[in-house]
Amino acid sequence: MARSKSNIATDRADDTSEEDWGIRLGFSIHDTSRLRRIIYNQALKPAGVTRSQAWVLAYLSRQDGMAQSELAAELDLGKVALGGLVDRLEAAGMVERRGDARDRRMKRIFLTAVGRKVINKMREISAVTNTRILEGVDPAEVRATVRTLQRIKANLLRMAAAARNGEA
Repeated sequence: MARSKSNIATDRADDTSEEDWGIRLGFSIHDTSRLRRIIYNQALKPAGVTRSQAWVLAYLSRQDGMAQSELAAELDLGKVALGGLVDRLEAAGMVERRGDARDRRMKRIFLTAVGRKVINKMREISAVTNTRILEGVDPAEVRATVRTLQRIKANLLRMAAAARNGEA
């Protein structure tokens, strides 16, 4: 009986050294993230937002009224890039900019009623999409993967902080 390509690839993957698994993990994270972005962009179209715009709305749903500079830092975006996203969301009536009560130079971004409705639609879309993405994956595997990725993220954050401080 002929073996499928996926079985052959799995057999080869099982034969790799431990060093190769670290490299494979990096490629798997990248490929999975890329495909997830594609799927989410498609899934979010009915809500009238892109994945990037949804990310802005999601942050505001947790901390409405963030300063534009704070939001840019949280999203790891430049102020100009975030400004363009906020411009489009504002034109669609989902957010509004308001001057800060204490510092008129600072702009804060707030969700509108329309934006809140979009957030609710995004939550519905996300629930369905995540269910489909995780189909056939045991919940214990999901928890273990999240814990592993959290440790990797902590290592990366330490490395980034060390690099900013000129450490090796």
